[in-house]
Amino acid sequence: MKLLLIFSILSLGYIGTLWKFGGLGESMMTKIKASQEAEKRVALLLRENQMLKAQASTLQYQVAQLESKTQYFMAQAEGKNPGITRSIASIPGMNANDLVNYDIYRWTPDKLLAIGEKELHFKNYAKSAQFYHELISRFPQHEIISDRVLFGAGVAAFESDHYEWSEKHFSRLVRDYPRSSFFRGAKLWMALAQYHQGQDQKFLKTVEEFRLKYRNTEEWKILSRYYEDISYKVKN
Repeated sequence: MKLLLIFSILSLGYIGTLWKFGGLGESMMTKIKASQEAEKRVALLLRENQMLKAQASTLQYQVAQLESKTQYFMAQAEGKNPGITRSIASIPGMNANDLVNYDIYRWTPDKLLAIGEKELHFKNYAKSAQFYHELISRFPQHEIISDRVLFGAGVAAFESDHYEWSEKHFSRLVRDYPRSSFFRGAKLWMALAQYHQGQDQKFLKTVEEFRLKYRNTEEWKILSRYYEDISYKVKN
């Protein structure tokens, strides 16, 4: 035991000497700092990569728009030339009200989502709503669709007056994600979408459930403003 104790003391003394005079401590601190700096660089690169993906999606969208317009004007010019029999109808036409034009661009689910989220961030609700709606309608079971995606889609649709879309997205969130952190908010927006569509009975049913379960919430304070007026009108 004494030998073991002596050996331990000598070992600790040797390590301490190396730490103080041999540069071991400095070497260890340098490695730790280098590791921390590497982690920061990786996190920064990941954020930059996400931003670049969103920017690339936007640029691809703009390029596709220009290509489609070029094809359209070329087709118009050819149609005026009697020596050319090609019809304008042979090229897909662009709908000015359709900001997605999926049949022309053939967006992937990732690109539809990236543009939908970016446009929502910049409050371009009409464009955002269309990209979200296209994603959820064409790829309803895709793994990319989550409660967060449904919530963003519902908000964009509501803010662009697509109340039917909004109610549909929020209804799915409430049905499929009852434990979601977006659940109460989705209930609120869903009820307001019903209200704006004049669906008084559905609105009252949704709000009555909300009133019983979540009366002491900020969401209820908002809904209660509408609840009394609609309730009085329906009952009378």
